[in-house]
Formats: sequence, structure tokens, C-alpha cells
Amino acid sequence: MADIALKTGTARAAPPDVSAWQRLRANKNWLGLWFMLPTAAFLILFLAYPLGLGVWLSFTDSRLGRGGVFVGLENYIFLWDDSVFWLSVFNTILYTTVASVIKFAIGLYLALLLNEHLPFKAIIRAVVLIPFIVPTVLSAIAFWWLFDPQFSVISWSLRKMGFITENINFLGDPWNARWSVIFANIWRGVPFVAITLLAGLQTVSPSLYEAATLDGASTWQRFRHITYPLLTPIIAVVMTFSVLFTFTDFQLIWVMTRGGPVNATHLMATFSYQRAIMSGYLGEGAAIATAMIPFLLGAILVSWFGLQRRKWQQGGDND
Repeated sequence: MADIALKTGTARAAPPDVSAWQRLRANKNWLGLWFMLPTAAFLILFLAYPLGLGVWLSFTDSRLGRGGVFVGLENYIFLWDDSVFWLSVFNTILYTTVASVIKFAIGLYLALLLNEHLPFKAIIRAVVLIPFIVPTVLSAIAFWWLFDPQFSVISWSLRKMGFITENINFLGDPWNARWSVIFANIWRGVPFVAITLLAGLQTVSPSLYEAATLDGASTWQRFRHITYPLLTPIIAVVMTFSVLFTFTDFQLIWVMTRGGPVNATHLMATFSYQRAIMSGYLGEGAAIATAMIPFLLGAILVSWFGLQRRKWQQGGDND
């Protein structure tokens, strides 16, 4: 039979002996894994490992200059009865909520404005972006001078116009200091929201607005039924990053107030730094930083569930 097969040409050559490693290298489904391995190693080394180490330190009594022993929940129990810690939690939530809402409102307005046909629009966009590209420390120093109790140009201007009779104690009064750092954060964060939302607006087809206008839709109706639904995925992503950046803000607060006066502007990030580095209590500082994780995960989950409700963006039905 073998001779007949050879004569008729129907015999097939036996497949070469290919190792499992060679088959794995040739599999296109694994190509993405090979490209992701360097990034995964980078994330594990510089993100996952420090995070895990910080969580571990929060369960120890580590101090600067010496290792610690495992103490369980002792640091968290101590923080539960620490009034300054709860004040920092309140400050962080107030700071994040007010600043994020105002940044979104102003940023959305600027994005809608810059999306119109304006003269010198490119220059205006560049000017709007300046606060975001200026280093945070320089911005903080500038605001520190603006809010200086003696040399503040704001107080000087208001006195010259007759609105006040003495300088405003911007950074010396607890509530004035809170609003001052919130204002500085808003000034710095608005460009990021505005430019990102503007990029999203550029993807909306003008034909949708033209059709809505022909149907008699007002400006508000066009925004409500066209602009906002199409911007929802971008808004979710932008606001998630905005909340995360604001919640973990450190440089702006530390340069302007260092958490003062009387801890009125201490955020959880600055309070963690003060306890861990300035005071040397690494375990307590790590516990404060670890306590930020549930808040951050909550912000991420809200954004994720919000995106899941918009199934249309993935070709499905909207819930």
C-alpha cells in the first residue's frame, strides 16, 4: 500500500516535531502578553510592591531608623480615636468634593465655549492650558504670595477700592485657609477638565446638531439630548482622574499651609507625610495612607458602574 501511495502521490509528509515552546512563540494570541510583560514588571516593581509594603507597614510599629514588629490593628485603633485624623478626613472630603464639582462646571463651560467658532481660538486654548502645565510647586508659591497676610495683592486691591479696611487673613483663619487652597486647586485643575472635554466635543458629529436644530431643539435640549449623553464616557473618566488627583493632593497643600492653621487644611496625604516622615512614625503614617484606599476605590467603582449603565457605547442597549 505504501508503494501505491508513493506512485499516486497521495502520501503526505509527517509533520515536523515542534516543541511546545515553539508553538507558544508562534501563537498570535500570546503576542500581546509578550508586549505587556515589561509594563507589568514596571507596574509590579514601582506600584504594586510599594503599595503592598505600605499596607504591611501599617500593621507594624515601624519607626524611622529601625524596623518594627507586627502589631495588628493597633495603628488603626489609635487613629480611630485621633481627632486630627478625622479632621483630615473631613478636610479631604470637603476639599475633593467642592474642588471637583467646581472644576467640572467651569471646565465644561470652557470646553463648550472653546468648541465654538471664536477668533484666536488656538491662542485661547494655549492660555487656558497654562495653569495645568506650570509646576505645582511654582503655582503653590504664587498663591502663597497672593494670600500673604501683609503683602497680598488681593487685600491691597480691595482696600484701595474701599471694600475692606484691613488685610484679609487668608491662610491664618481656618475656614479662609480651606477656601484658599480649594481656590488654588480649582485654578490648577480646570484646564485638565476643559481640554479633555473639548477633545471629546470634537468627536461629536455636527450633523447631529444640525438635525436637532431643524427639528426645533433649543440650546439646552441639544446639550441635554446630544452633547451630554455622548460625553458621558469621557466625563466619567475625566472626573475619576480629577477626584483621584484632588483626593491625593499633597504639593499644593504642603507648600501653601503645611496643614495649618491648627490642622485646618491637613489632608490625609499631608497628615500621613507628617506622621511618617516628619514625626518618624512610619506605621501610623502608612495606616493613614492605607485608609485612603477605600475612598479611592469608591470613586473608581462609581465611575465604573456609571460606564456600565451606558451600554450603547459598546454597541448594546442602554440600561
